[in-house]
Amino acid sequence: MTAETVIQAEALERDYRVKRGMFSEGLVRAVAGVSFTLETGKTLAVVGESGCGKSTLARLVTLIEPPTAGRLEIGGLDVGTAAAHDLRALRKTVQIVFQDPYGSLNPRKRVGTILEEPVLINTDMDAAARRKAAMEMMERVGLRPEHYDRYPHMFSGGQRQRIAVARALMLNPKVVVLDEPVSALDVSIQAQVLNLLGDLQRDFNLAYLFISHDLSVVRHIADDVLVMYLGRPVEHAPPRHPVRSPSAPLYPRPAVGHPGRRPGAPARPHPAVGRAALAPGPAARLRLSPALSAGRRPLQDRTAGPQAGQRRQRFLPCRGGRAAGPRRGGRGRRLNGPSPAAKRLDYVRLRHAIGA
Repeated sequence: MTAETVIQAEALERDYRVKRGMFSEGLVRAVAGVSFTLETGKTLAVVGESGCGKSTLARLVTLIEPPTAGRLEIGGLDVGTAAAHDLRALRKTVQIVFQDPYGSLNPRKRVGTILEEPVLINTDMDAAARRKAAMEMMERVGLRPEHYDRYPHMFSGGQRQRIAVARALMLNPKVVVLDEPVSALDVSIQAQVLNLLGDLQRDFNLAYLFISHDLSVVRHIADDVLVMYLGRPVEHAPPRHPVRSPSAPLYPRPAVGHPGRRPGAPARPHPAVGRAALAPGPAARLRLSPALSAGRRPLQDRTAGPQAGQRRQRFLPCRGGRAAGPRRGGRGRRLNGPSPAAKRLDYVRLRHAIGA
């Protein structure tokens, strides 16, 4: 089957205006200079750290938001100059599957109604034809006929994501945007959903725009990988090349351990740790300030090591922060002791210190 170019993007940009006080505004550039080509039967994976513009790019491709600048062609039609009725037709060719299978389905509607809704809005099919199409699509994604009259809360996470995939395919699209479709699922369920997506791509000759943090999943499903950083594309290559030789300043966590670390570079604290320092040696312990140490209780650590048999102390957060006995005023008001935010920050620092 001959590959057809379904999406052509050139220098896409998306800006948002944000308020900076009562009388001034600022400009946030979420996507800047993104270019790619997507063909039928192919999968383009978009990877990058959180907040780099992946989901904003998905919103541009699915026509939820218009690009501020650049050129976006879908099916040979320029989105920027297309008429309203042409854009309505284009929306049928691009569908999206969201990350959260629990929040993307209407809990008040039955599965049959959820699947028939896209057809009801965009076509003139009668009720019998819509029901037949929904039943056929349910069978394609591995759902049974009795699921037609059930509500979303009656299904597991994997089954709900199958419902979301079925809904996206009801209008026979050419492009499906998958915004981290398996990140909220268990590993075994992830494999089932990924295999389902591969089978559907072969059967319907679909083009996938696959957004993910998991490079093992990307290596399995993608034909090309687009790496983004701070809204800009920094690498576009086959999936195994970015995995083995990343060039982005901040690369996805599974490739390098955590953001900001290159292969072979010395480990450094996670950004959430801030300025906390670790004492050297096997008995490394986080150095806490006196203000942050208040409300904590020492626990004895008798772990085997060079100082086996000796008592070493580690600080763990106390439940409610009351080990140091902070006094409370009326109506539960705290008079002294650390704030809940300080305790949570110390807990993050401590987990990093002990390698959790």
